[in-house]
Amino acid sequence: MPLLEPLAGTVPAVWEKLDDRFAGIRGDGRLERLWTGGRWLEGPVYSPAGRYVLFSDIPNDRILRWDETSYQISEYRNPAGNTNGHTLDQEGRLVSCEHGNRRVTRTEHDGSITVLASHRDGGRLNSPNDVVARADGTVWFTDPAYGIDSDYEGFKGSIEVGGCHVYRVDPDGTLAVVADDFNRPNGLAFSNDGSLLYVTDTEEATIRVFRVDGSTLSGGELFAECGNGAFDGIRLDSEGRVWGAAADGVHVYHPDGTLLGKLLVPETVSNLCFGGAKRNRLFLTATTSLYSLFTTVNGGPQPYDTTAT
Repeated sequence: MPLLEPLAGTVPAVWEKLDDRFAGIRGDGRLERLWTGGRWLEGPVYSPAGRYVLFSDIPNDRILRWDETSYQISEYRNPAGNTNGHTLDQEGRLVSCEHGNRRVTRTEHDGSITVLASHRDGGRLNSPNDVVARADGTVWFTDPAYGIDSDYEGFKGSIEVGGCHVYRVDPDGTLAVVADDFNRPNGLAFSNDGSLLYVTDTEEATIRVFRVDGSTLSGGELFAECGNGAFDGIRLDSEGRVWGAAADGVHVYHPDGTLLGKLLVPETVSNLCFGGAKRNRLFLTATTSLYSLFTTVNGGPQPYDTTAT
């Protein structure tokens, strides 16, 4: 794995309070630029076992790895199927959405790759975008058409599955549509107790919230509208607040849907995750750069936690 020039630096961390309940939500004042030099970065995921962050540089068709102990950047996989979003499953295995190959895959502990989903009713998926896993072994992902709109993030092609949907993959490989009324579903995240699923629609610039009824969804009400650009990735902290990537940074919402405040970032933020030993380090992919800062909040539970839903 060749090492890349880290090009690290810092910029001031600018927090904008819009609601009194945002008081106490802050970072250490330094927004670290851990690396820059990508074309469009997406899908950060933190590995607690390896103490590294994996993230995608979609147009350059590579997955990059940033090491927390050495601050070194290297290529993890190249080519990478124009991979976008990543998550870890209940066994700590990497699950990835591949634009170029129009599929969702899992990287096994021995490095081999298992295809979890690629077709529905004989048609190829569009370009799986973002993915979350549950402790019950199910994998949930969004499938907009960004990877087939042109050759920039994948390969220009046509929609073969009737639209852009949200899917669930069961442990036995069964693929099911769980929401089919989106224009461009993108980021998704479960509430900490697993009873809700939040999904962004980039074309509509919204976050919607669904009730999880076993293996199905109901509801789908509007949770939030983005006031600057459109929402991309979302994650939750340990108090159930929703952190959404947007054009001007990260927007933080109370579980009741109130916009509490923002973390302003000098580049458009695509996605985020919490990591570090205490899960209080926020990692951001923002256009060309990977950023991080330590915060006064912690990320929500993960599927590999024994207490996760």
